[in-house]
Amino acid sequence: MTSYNLTHLEQLESEAIFVIREVASQFENPVLLFSGGKDSITVLRLAQKAFWPAKIPFSLMHIDTGHNFPETIQFRDKLVKELGVNLIVRTVQDSIDKGRAREEKGPNPSRNSLQTITLLDAIEEFKFDAAFGGARRDEEKARAKERFFSHRDEFGQWDPKNQRPELWNLFNGRKHVGEHFRVFPISNWTEMDVWQYIKREELEIPEIYFSHERDVVTRSGVLLARSEFITLMNDEAYEKRVVRFRTVGDMTCTGAVESPAADLDQIIQEVAAARVTERGGRADDKRSEAAMEDRKKQGYF
Repeated sequence: MTSYNLTHLEQLESEAIFVIREVASQFENPVLLFSGGKDSITVLRLAQKAFWPAKIPFSLMHIDTGHNFPETIQFRDKLVKELGVNLIVRTVQDSIDKGRAREEKGPNPSRNSLQTITLLDAIEEFKFDAAFGGARRDEEKARAKERFFSHRDEFGQWDPKNQRPELWNLFNGRKHVGEHFRVFPISNWTEMDVWQYIKREELEIPEIYFSHERDVVTRSGVLLARSEFITLMNDEAYEKRVVRFRTVGDMTCTGAVESPAADLDQIIQEVAAARVTERGGRADDKRSEAAMEDRKKQGYF
């Protein structure tokens, strides 16, 4: 009798592909939210496998704050061109110009939370009824509360105390007009799983994930990269450090970590020994104890 054993990565891959195919069968107009980060790159590969040899049957969408790392945007455009997939880009700057969003004031302004407005407007504009995301339960406590199929009401809002049960592999995608779902195929993955999968699949990722020398300033314990979007305070100065990034996002809130890890094997070893969480260097998560949950309730990713 032939035994059929899957590795843990094969089990996670199988589960994620099942979720993606469930969305294709239950929803009329899904979209894959794509930032060019390691998690959305992983979901994109899973979507390719889910429908291979056919093309991915939905578009990608990036909500661009205009303050992203240039390396990430270059990588995003290169990958989209190579794969021949359709990419929709909606910008926070457009939301500001239309009066839909207001730029933050103060010493440390960020457009990160303003993405929610642009995202919800784009979902309404294109009438998307499901939006894939690369969020994982191990990232942050609010994300740990999410279901695979996460219901959003007609205002795009999430109620963590009123979620639909998910028994075994049964996903309830029923919705009323105007409502939509966020779907997280790699919800059960860890940061380590993602890195091991990227290595196994030989996926290309933006250079900022690897160690490099960069000008950074330390602000409230977060190493922020030099950019035109950050104004130094009186006692601050940039200094060169050897760093890399564990997450990618808006430059005004995404912190670097000091690291010599220059390839995937070294990153995997580093993550295995890490004593700080993946989002421990994100200034947006430090604004309050419930910062992420508050943003998600309003419609954030």
